[in-house]
Amino acid sequence: MRSDRQQSAPLGLKIAAAAGLLFLHLPLLLIFVYAFTTEEKSYQWPPPGLTTQWFAVAWNRPDVWQALTLSVQVAAISTAIALVLGTLCAAAVSQTKFFGRETISLLVILPIALPGIITGIALRSAFNLAEIPFSFWTIILGHATFCVVVVYNNAVARFRRMSGSLIEASMDLGADGFQTFRHVILPNIGTALLAGGMLAFALSFDEVIVTTFTAGQQQTLPIWMLEELVRPRQRPVTNVVAMVVVLVTLLPILAAYYLTRDGDQIAGGGK
Repeated sequence: MRSDRQQSAPLGLKIAAAAGLLFLHLPLLLIFVYAFTTEEKSYQWPPPGLTTQWFAVAWNRPDVWQALTLSVQVAAISTAIALVLGTLCAAAVSQTKFFGRETISLLVILPIALPGIITGIALRSAFNLAEIPFSFWTIILGHATFCVVVVYNNAVARFRRMSGSLIEASMDLGADGFQTFRHVILPNIGTALLAGGMLAFALSFDEVIVTTFTAGQQQTLPIWMLEELVRPRQRPVTNVVAMVVVLVTLLPILAAYYLTRDGDQIAGGGK
């Protein structure tokens, strides 16, 4: 008699799963197909022909490179800020007890729970009130609000699974705070921080709504794509750039998944 693990799924469930996957990923496949079409002005199906000329066109357009460079810089700095603040918040909430701890935890995760347009309006109002001109740094501040949450969620979950006796043993053996962090805490939470950083980078790289309210006249890559769709010049170029966005955001998410799938195994947890 076969075990439950070995039993085959019902046919209806397989069909429903396949239909759900097609619904989610078929639009992505269409983006890839239209990146090779010979039709410049419309999305004609089937494509009248296939060509790779649009990759060269996209490569030689300076506006694409400017938007890409800005997106990478914003995502990298926002992720760095999130790694520091998110880790410190996670350590404080998970490793210590103080009045209002749960309230602070709620306030930390609130920005990602709110609709992006609410966050964007709030930030724009705050910048206007403080007379802060919109610039590269206002985009980073906007992105950091939700990037911190991603890192915090990964770090706090790992902190709570880590045995407090490891830190106590390190201190008893004469290690100072920095040594304890470097040799005990960081090896245990390192994969969680790396995964959180990758997810934060991916979210920042393709953010549109908050960027719209905080960027001023600057264009990140998603904003550039939106402008190109509204006022198209060479539609296939937009699809080529969309392929880049898909790859840049997909690879960190896959890496984060593989890094955290065995996250319940904490060094020294069984000692």
